[in-house]
Amino acid sequence: MKIKAGFNDALWMTGGAAALSIFLFLILRFHSEKDTAGQLAFKARRVDLVGRMQLDLASASEAEKSAVLAVTDQDSKALADQARAASEKVEQERRDIGELLMAGGTQGERELLAQFTSAFVEFERVDSDLLALAVKNTNVKAYGLAFGPAATAIKEMNAALAHLAASSANSSEAKTTMALALGAEIGALRIQTLLPPHIAEESDTKMDELEALMSTDNNQVRKNLDGLAAQPQVSKNPDLAIATARYAEFSSIRTRILALSRENTNVRSLSISLGQKRKVMLVCQSALTALQQAILAEPIAGSTYGTPVRPR
Repeated sequence: MKIKAGFNDALWMTGGAAALSIFLFLILRFHSEKDTAGQLAFKARRVDLVGRMQLDLASASEAEKSAVLAVTDQDSKALADQARAASEKVEQERRDIGELLMAGGTQGERELLAQFTSAFVEFERVDSDLLALAVKNTNVKAYGLAFGPAATAIKEMNAALAHLAASSANSSEAKTTMALALGAEIGALRIQTLLPPHIAEESDTKMDELEALMSTDNNQVRKNLDGLAAQPQVSKNPDLAIATARYAEFSSIRTRILALSRENTNVRSLSISLGQKRKVMLVCQSALTALQQAILAEPIAGSTYGTPVRPR
């Protein structure tokens, strides 16, 4: 009887040990799976956040380019505001990912974020200068004046001079009148044709050269108009008064055009967008791509999430 009881006790002990082992195994496995799931969720959260930073950074850049190319102040301002709003989102996301990396990221990931932060500071500085220029649209406004009011004034001036020459065809000084009228027309047209190149020009030196040519032509136009006014049979002609008034109007508009052209905000903002902005944008995106890849490469036991797939 004692032997049988001892055998039963051994069976109970063995069974209890096995049950305990199974129980402990299940607990450990449960905790392991829970820990793996937590690590996966933490990785996914950081990867998603970096992805949103990339998208918002691209949105900010796209809105900035649209602001530069917009043709009205209203559109430029609206798009510039969109660019700034997208950049603010990137900044908030940068702070969020920084907190996550401090809580559970690697030193390498924190260094990559620091690289992005440095580049993003430059990104925002360039954007601030660029958008401040883009919303002014001085080149667009200059073109509007050149092909609008200025062109109309020249057209009306030349029409008056043509009528003046025709009405004086039978006078004793018809040839002189015609030569002076034609000289004034040609000089005014030459000035008009120099305005668009001036508006498009980026170099101050080239602008100086164009303005020197305009000044020479302006002197010739005024000399011809004064010559017409010196002729007794022409001086009281209403067509001469119209031509003189329209040229004075054109000259006033030209002064405004040259001032706007000198500010050169559209040309300068486009140059910055295609130069400095493009370079710093590439640095920012490169840092974010490297950061995302580093997070994906973090090993998690029992998981292949983020593990590069090797071709067979």
